[in-house]
Amino acid sequence: MRALVTGGAGFIGSHLVDELIESGYAVRIIDNLSSGSLDLIQHQLSNPKVEFIEGDLTSIEVVMKVMEDVECVFHLAANPDIRLGTQITDTDLKQGTIATYNILESMRVNEVKKIIFASSSVVYGEDAPMPTPENHGPCLPISLYGASKLASEGLITSWVGTFGFQAWIFRFANIIGERGTHGVIFDFIHKLKRDNTRLEVLGNGLQEKSYMEVKDCVKSIMHIFSTIDAPINLYNLGSHDTCSVRRIAEIVVEETGCSNASIEYTGGDRGWAGDIPRAMLSIEKMLSTGYDVNYNSETAVRHTVRCLIEEIGM
Repeated sequence: MRALVTGGAGFIGSHLVDELIESGYAVRIIDNLSSGSLDLIQHQLSNPKVEFIEGDLTSIEVVMKVMEDVECVFHLAANPDIRLGTQITDTDLKQGTIATYNILESMRVNEVKKIIFASSSVVYGEDAPMPTPENHGPCLPISLYGASKLASEGLITSWVGTFGFQAWIFRFANIIGERGTHGVIFDFIHKLKRDNTRLEVLGNGLQEKSYMEVKDCVKSIMHIFSTIDAPINLYNLGSHDTCSVRRIAEIVVEETGCSNASIEYTGGDRGWAGDIPRAMLSIEKMLSTGYDVNYNSETAVRHTVRCLIEEIGM
């Protein structure tokens, strides 16, 4: 089976490509390399089962062409930086919602029926119960990124209802791990690399969220995709607990050996406009499929810190 992976040269996408190859798929990757990197998939580019195309999903002509002769689409491409939406307000509209429309329409024209979509816990907004189940509603996102993910979910389910598609929609917790290119752990390590005497933390450090290790994430995707077969399959993906930003800062200081660094907080209950201070997903539905994670939040954080220290060369 040939799968198209959008954003396949990105952090999660590159791990998913590895998992697909291990599962026997041929893989076509499309990525515009705005946040992804060929370095993340270099080990796969000589594989005859892997095809890489540099292209932009905002061009429907490009998407129509890469959709030829594929049997399923893993749609991971998106703007990965939630904060960017506070500065450039059409980023998530173009790279998220419009890109998803182009994917779906190209699938319809090319008679591709299966889509696997990377959504996010931020679609629930900030007043959701913790842990948040998949049937919580209404979903009221407070970031442009979250709005784009929710709009994309709506487009996907409408294509299921109208054109007979089949969809697997995964709402991710914070995904971390080897090859990470952004996020709080990545930022903390780079800050300490620049100045090992102080670590600035946005907010009061009490922000608390679930973290899921990236290999756990892609293995859960493949497990659910291969075992659950309804027209619309909606699953939270996360871990059993949470970790605070304060604790992450302490772990980064420990693991980098910057024991004399002072941890300084900018104040406020969130890091930036649109940030959700506390989030934890219910993963009972994921567990019911027979899949469980290897890492919970704090162990995933420590594992990630060690991986990124080695990769960054600190």
